[in-house]
Amino acid sequence: MKREYDISGMSCAACSARVEKVVGRIDGVESVHVNLANERMTVEIHPDAIEPMLAAIARAGFGAKEHQDQMTENNNSEKINNIRRRLILAACFALPLFYISMGPMIQLPLPQIIDPHSAPIAYALVQMVLAAVVMIIGRRFYSVGYSSLFRGSPNMDSLIAVGTTASFGYSVYSLVRIINGDAHAVHELYFESCGVIITLILLGKTLEAISKGKTSEAINRLMKLVPETATVLRDGEQIEIPTLSLVMGDILLLRPGSRIPADGMVVAGDSGVDESMLTGESLPVDKAEGDSVYAGSMNLNGMLQVRVSKVGGSTTLGAMIRMVEQAQGTKAPIARLADVVSGYFVPVVMILAFLSAALWKISGASWGFALSILVSVLVIACPCALGLATPTAIMVGIGKGAEYGILFKNGEAMEQLHRIQTIVFDKTGTITEGKPALTDWFAKKDPKELLKLVASAEQASEHPLAKAILQKAEDQQLTLIPSRNFENHAGYGISAIVNDQTVLVGNHRMMNEKGILFSEFEDALLSLSQEGKTPVLIAVDGKAEGVAAIADTIKADSASAVAKLQARGIQVVMLTGDDQKTAEAIAAKAGIQKIYAQVLPADKTAIIKKIQAEGKKVAMVGDGINDAPALATADVGIAIGSGTDIAMESADVVLMHGDLTSVPTAMELSRCTIRNIKQNLFWAFAYNSLGIPVAAGLLYLFGGPLLNPMIGAAAMSLSSVSVLSNALRLKRFGKEKKK
Repeated sequence: MKREYDISGMSCAACSARVEKVVGRIDGVESVHVNLANERMTVEIHPDAIEPMLAAIARAGFGAKEHQDQMTENNNSEKINNIRRRLILAACFALPLFYISMGPMIQLPLPQIIDPHSAPIAYALVQMVLAAVVMIIGRRFYSVGYSSLFRGSPNMDSLIAVGTTASFGYSVYSLVRIINGDAHAVHELYFESCGVIITLILLGKTLEAISKGKTSEAINRLMKLVPETATVLRDGEQIEIPTLSLVMGDILLLRPGSRIPADGMVVAGDSGVDESMLTGESLPVDKAEGDSVYAGSMNLNGMLQVRVSKVGGSTTLGAMIRMVEQAQGTKAPIARLADVVSGYFVPVVMILAFLSAALWKISGASWGFALSILVSVLVIACPCALGLATPTAIMVGIGKGAEYGILFKNGEAMEQLHRIQTIVFDKTGTITEGKPALTDWFAKKDPKELLKLVASAEQASEHPLAKAILQKAEDQQLTLIPSRNFENHAGYGISAIVNDQTVLVGNHRMMNEKGILFSEFEDALLSLSQEGKTPVLIAVDGKAEGVAAIADTIKADSASAVAKLQARGIQVVMLTGDDQKTAEAIAAKAGIQKIYAQVLPADKTAIIKKIQAEGKKVAMVGDGINDAPALATADVGIAIGSGTDIAMESADVVLMHGDLTSVPTAMELSRCTIRNIKQNLFWAFAYNSLGIPVAAGLLYLFGGPLLNPMIGAAAMSLSSVSVLSNALRLKRFGKEKKK
C-alpha cells in the first residue's frame, strides 16, 4: 500500500537522504521517496511495518505525520512568519554585535565603557552576551545538529552547530585570557562570526521558505476555486452550510455568478457554466436537467438545482489536486545523483574542515586562523542548494503544467517526456471526436426538406448513425414530423412512414433487396468511399432521393498538434481498428504518414513494444479502456482527460483539456524543467566545488584572499535562494514557448 507522510525536522539533502536510508531498512518497505522541497515522504509499505517505520524516523530525530488530502489551501504563512520573527529578533542583536566587533577596525566610534583598548573585558563580555542571545534564537540548529551528529548522520545543522560552537568556544577562551591580563587576546574574538552566521542563515531560510511557498501556488489557486460555503435545500428551506459539511444527495441551489462547491447532476433549471478550469474551453457549456456539473466551475446566468454526487477530495477538481500533489512529491531519476552525493557530502565536508584547520595549525598558523578555516569550510559547504535543485524545479514544472490542464502523475514522466522520439496516437476519441457526425449531404431536391424527412423517420432509432442525423437536424433547427410504423432492420437500416411517405434509410444491401438503384449518385458514393466515410442511402416511396455521409470527424487541433510534433523531429504514428481506407483518410487530414489499421485492442501493446525494440522512446496517447495496456507499456502514457477513468489510471500524464496541442506543450514544459534542473545541479555542484577549496585557504596559500566565515555564511544562504529563484523562472513558461 502507498502512504504519504509529512516529515518535520529536515533542513538539507543529507536529512532527506537519512530519512530514506532509515525507512528503507525497515522490513515491509518496498520503496521510499523523500521530497525535501515539500517535506513529504511517499512510501510503499506493508501495514504491519508502519509502526516500526514511525519509530525509526523518531529515533533518527525527525517527525512523521500522515499527510491528509484536504480541499483547503496549502498555507505556509505561519511557518514563514515564524522564521521571519526569528530573523528580525536575531538581527536586532547581530547588528550591534557586528558594529561593536568590526567598528574599531575602520575607526568607528564606540562608547568608552566598551572600548577594546580601555575596557577590553567589557568589550568581550558584551559581544559574548549578544552572540549567546543570537545562538539561543537559533537554538534549533544546535538541538537538531548535535542530535544528528551523535546519531552518526550529520546534516547541514551539524555543520553550522560545530562551526559556530567552535568559534564561540575559542572566543570564550580568549575572554579568559583577557581577564588574566593578556590584552592581545582582544584581537582573537570571533563572537561576531557566531551571531552574524546564524542571522545570515536565518535570512537564507526565510527567503527559502518564501520561495518554496511560491512553488505551491498552482495547487493553492485550484483550491481557491472551491467556495467556503454552499447553499442547500433541506426540508424545503434554503440554508447556508460550510462546503466541508456537504454530503452526497444534498440539493445545491446555485445562483448566477456562484462557484459550484461539489460535483453533481442538474435536477432543475438551465444555465451556462464556465468549466475552463477543467477543460480549458473558454466558451460556457449549456447545462440543463440531467447534465453533470463539477466543483470549481462557475454558474453564469441561470438558477440551477444540483444533486451532489461527489464531495471534497473525491470531486474531479479534488482528483486533479491530489494528482498534482502526488506528482510533486515524487522524484525524477535525475534526482538520484543529488541523493547519492548528499548522503556522503556532509561527513566528507566535516573531515575536510578539520583536516584543513589541522594542516594550517601544523604549518605554524595561529589557533584563531585555523579556527577561521574550520568555520569557513563547515559553513560554506552546507548542501542546501544541492537538495533543493531537483524537487523545486519539479514542483514548479508540475504546478505550471496543471495551469495548462496537463497533469503529470510523477516526476519520472516529467523527465522522460522530452526524450520521446515516437508518439503513437489512438484514432477514435483522440485524433477524432470519437462520435459519428453527418459530414456530407447529397439530395435530388431541397436538401433541408429531405433532412427533415429522414430525421423524422430516425426519431425512434438508438443507432449512432441516427443520432448524427438527428443532431444535424437540431443544429439546423428543423421541426420534426411524427412518424409511424417504424422498423429497425438489423444490419440494413430503418424504415418509417412520415407524411404518408415511406422512408427508407440504410446501406447498399437494403436498397439492392428493395430493387432501388442509386446510379445517379455513383460519383458521390465513389468519393465518399475514397474518403473512408460511411454512406447512408435514402429512398422515399421506392425512389432514390439522396445520400448522406457519416464519419468520425477529426478534431480541429489534431493537424496542428501533429505538425508541431513533426517539426520537432518526432515520428507520429496512428493506431486504429478501422479499415485501411478510413484510416488513410483520417491520417491524411491529420498529416500522419505512418498508420496501423484494423488493429485489435490486444495488438496495440505489441506495436508499442515493436517500436521500442527499434531503440526508440515511445509515448502513447489514448482515451479508451482498450488503450490502457498500451498506455502502461509505453515509456510515457498520455491519457485524454475526457476519456475513461481506466485510461487515466494507466497513464503517466493526463490532458484535462482533451486538446492535442497540449502534447507538444507538455513536451516543451518537460524540456524546460529538465534544463532548469541541470542548471540548478550544475551551480550547486560548482558552488560547493569552488567554495570549499577557497574556504580551506587555497588562494591564501598563494597570496590570495582568505574567505571570512561570515561571507561564507552569506554565500551559502544565497546559493539556496539562487537555486530556488532559478526554479521559479519556470513560472514564466507560457504558450508563447510552444513550438
